Amino acid sequence: MELDTVIVGGGQAGLALGHHLRRAGVPFAILDGHARVGDAWRQRWDSLTLFTARRFSALPGLPFAGDPGGHPGKDEVADYLATYAARFDLPVRLGCRVTSVRPGTAGGFTVDTSTGALHAQRVVVAAGAFHTPRVPKVAGRLAPGVTQLHSSAYRNPEQLAGRVVAVVGGGNTGVQIAAELADHGRRVVLAAPTIGPVLPQRWLGRDIFWWFSRLGTMGLSADSRLGGRIAAQNPIIGTDVAGLLRRVDRVGRVVNADGDSLLLADRRRRRVEAVVWATGFRPHYPWLEVPVLDPSGAPVQRAGVTDWPGLYFLGLPWQRTRGSALLGWVGRDAEMLAARLAEERRLAAPAHPAPAVAA
Repeated sequence: MELDTVIVGGGQAGLALGHHLRRAGVPFAILDGHARVGDAWRQRWDSLTLFTARRFSALPGLPFAGDPGGHPGKDEVADYLATYAARFDLPVRLGCRVTSVRPGTAGGFTVDTSTGALHAQRVVVAAGAFHTPRVPKVAGRLAPGVTQLHSSAYRNPEQLAGRVVAVVGGGNTGVQIAAELADHGRRVVLAAPTIGPVLPQRWLGRDIFWWFSRLGTMGLSADSRLGGRIAAQNPIIGTDVAGLLRRVDRVGRVVNADGDSLLLADRRRRRVEAVVWATGFRPHYPWLEVPVLDPSGAPVQRAGVTDWPGLYFLGLPWQRTRGSALLGWVGRDAEMLAARLAEERRLAAPAHPAPAVAA
């Protein structure tokens, strides 16, 4: 089947791009392996709440229902995305898992999927940044009786046997899960050698993202000095870290494991009954058979544009600005990319000869 543009991924980035492509008159299809729009959000932990308020979490053309100053939970986000796709009648092909994207023999791309092969002139990878869980090799040295979960598989404290639980990782996910476990009476060992700067959810009566927007920091590029500093620091937003550290046993870097114990860089041991590895993700595009990935597997791109004609990325953290991967800001990148794709299509269209004029 011949298509102008294929979007791989039906999350917020793919849907926002679809909205703009529909407005620009560019034919496209969105391919998503999930059973429902929004399922990637539904699979996250039960109590997950965005630290962006509803007024800062909407995609182009559809406000988030509910209190604009309130913060939606993950199921609400999932339902919003499903409503968005239906409202704009976006052509999302659910249950369509992409197995290969490769250069086509006659130009463009061949896209193999679980439901058949497609040919597209352009492909946009909007599959997000959370692909393969990053779990250190030392995890394999823990005893079978120690329950282990990556944060992507964590749903609630009831999953974890025992009272002593280690959370390894000091980013937003790690501190939020550690706080929930402590709230449920677990003895939490938080292995976080560094914790980024802590920002309140509200400051001087305003949501912190109101200040970010007013000060223009959401539009910062990672190439700028301030943007680079913020990207490196990974701020913690909305969690009372000082209060959390009074309730948990914070330790340093995990360097090894032995039986039921984690071994730390300072040569101490911490006996644990369960571990949550909040250690992030690594990029993983095993189906992308186009040479646009670096040795670590991350895409080589600038503002979503690769060196391979017709292949683009959308929705990566700091792809263009600080907000590139966030619900309320990905639409800006999507609008720019849609304009580029529409212009490419216009330039590639065959010129129509002028009508003959009778002598």
